[in-house]
Order: sequence, then C-alpha cells, then structure tokens
Amino acid sequence: MKKPLTISYSPHIHSGQSISKIMYAVVIAMLPMFAVSILYFGLGALLVTLVSVASALIFEWSIQKFLLKVKPTISDGSALITGMLLAFNVPSNLPLWMVVIGALVAIGIGKMSFGGLGNNPFNPALVGRVFLLISFPVQMTSWPKPIINRMTMVDVQTGATPLGMLKEGLKNGDTMSQLFDKLPTYWDMFLGSIGGSLGEVSAIAVIIGGIYLLSKKIISWHIPTSILVTVFLFTGILYLTNPEHYADPVFHLLAGGLMLGAVFMATDMVTSPMSGWGMIIYGIGIGVITVLIRVFGAYPEGVSFAILIMNAFVPLINMYFKPKRFGEVKKNG
Repeated sequence: MKKPLTISYSPHIHSGQSISKIMYAVVIAMLPMFAVSILYFGLGALLVTLVSVASALIFEWSIQKFLLKVKPTISDGSALITGMLLAFNVPSNLPLWMVVIGALVAIGIGKMSFGGLGNNPFNPALVGRVFLLISFPVQMTSWPKPIINRMTMVDVQTGATPLGMLKEGLKNGDTMSQLFDKLPTYWDMFLGSIGGSLGEVSAIAVIIGGIYLLSKKIISWHIPTSILVTVFLFTGILYLTNPEHYADPVFHLLAGGLMLGAVFMATDMVTSPMSGWGMIIYGIGIGVITVLIRVFGAYPEGVSFAILIMNAFVPLINMYFKPKRFGEVKKNG
C-alpha cells in the first residue's frame, strides 16, 4: 500500500527562495564593506574577519554536533553572516582572542541557547558585540585610523570616531562652530576614510549593499527608512533649537553604525516584526532610542543598544500589528 499524501492547509506558495539563498545574498551585499575595510585598515581587517567567521562556524558546528545532538547546519550561511557582522562591529586592532570570545557569545548565547536559527529573540552579532563592549571597553573603543601600509596589522595611530569627537568636544564646552574643523568631512564619512568599526566607516559601501538587498527583495524599505527618517527628523529638530550644541541631521546619518544597523542588523528576519506597520513602529523605536543615547547618554553611539532593546519588543509588536491573513475580507460596519 502506498503511503498517503498529506497536504497541509492552503495557501501553497513557492517563492523560489531558501534560507541558504537568502543568507548568501546577504553575504554578497556585505562584500563592499569588506573590501572597504581591507582598503583602509589592511591586514588587521582581514584577520579579524577571518577569525570571526571561522570561530562562528566552528562554534555553531560544535554546539549542534556535541551538545544539541542535531545535524549541523553551518552550510545555510547564517553562522557566516553572524561572524561577518560581528567583525564589522569591532575595530581592526581588536586582539584576535577577544574576537573568538565574541563569536562564542554571539553563537553560543545569542543564537544556539535559544534553539538556533529562527528561535533567537536578539540579533546574535549584536549580542556578541555588546558583550565585548561591556567586558573590554578600552580595546573596543580604541579606533585605528586608516593606515598607509596595507600589509601591517600594527596601528600606530588611534583616534576617536566622529561621534566620539563630538561627544568629547561638547563635554569640554566646545560649540559646533569650534568643532567643525576638527570633525571629519561628510565626504570622508561617506567614503570611509575615518576611524571606526570595520563595517560602519563607509556609508557608500553600506548603501550599495542595501540597494542590492532591496533589489533582491531580501529586505523591505520599511525598517531602514523608518530608522533613518526618525533619526533625521529628531536630530533636525534638536539642531534647529540650538545649532551650536547639536550636530546637524546629515552628520548623524553618516556617523557611527547607523547605516550598518539600519540596513543589515535591524532587518534581521528572525528578530524584526512581520508586518509593514510593525516594521515601521520598530524602526521608529530604534531611531528614537539611538538619538537619545547619542545626544543625552554617556555613550557616543546607541544603535546596537537600540536594536537589542527593540528586539525585545518584537513579540509585542507582532501581537498588535499582525499581517493580513491570506484571503481575509474586510468587513463593513
């Protein structure tokens, strides 16, 4: 007797996508950032990325193989993305053993402790990044300047990021007019010839990757747009109230990890809302929290914390902003 065919409830839709296709499309989108990081930070950027990726793959394989006793799924590309994103969120001179620890926390705590891909409530790479920032604040805030010799890992010069320079200058009583000549130009921040984490320094590299993801329908416009518009409007209002104390909105858009977070981390399918309106609410929350931390907090950057905080609200957002059911008809009256 032949085994009966079991058919699940409709709808039956095939998009042609798969987890591995989506993940490797994201990897392709991150290649411009990877290239720019090597261009400006040399061998250090290459080693940090390779160690982060290798560690993430090894830890995920080992945990699935020996602890969870399930078939390893490292070929789906999710661990590869976590390793790359973790590398893009740290400086190129970070000791490699710290990179390994960050990967262990990202995979072991941020992802596999919740059951693996699809179950983690928080972005794993950001869990690893924030752990490193809290545990090793000096090393995580020692930003190498772009180097001339591309084949050396020794960064003889370190400096603050644009946001760090802004925060320190305002703390010392300087006005924006006084700080203007000390801060990098918008063109420098757009191209990436500034100090910072590997993936955040070049806005154009992030934009290229974002356009690719949008064209492939891997992400939608809702989250990046709502984050960037919220930050632009919020900082724009502050700038208009006191232009000598608050930076203009263009500076905030180009500085720090805002672009990287808005395009590549806040849009993580597992940890972001399902509906369009839910994504917009989520993005607005990230934008508001980012500005509050940047402007009024003690830490110059706030994107990582903002995304993790809003990750925690995603189940609540999904509860109140549910996608329309297939075949649902709106009732009148």
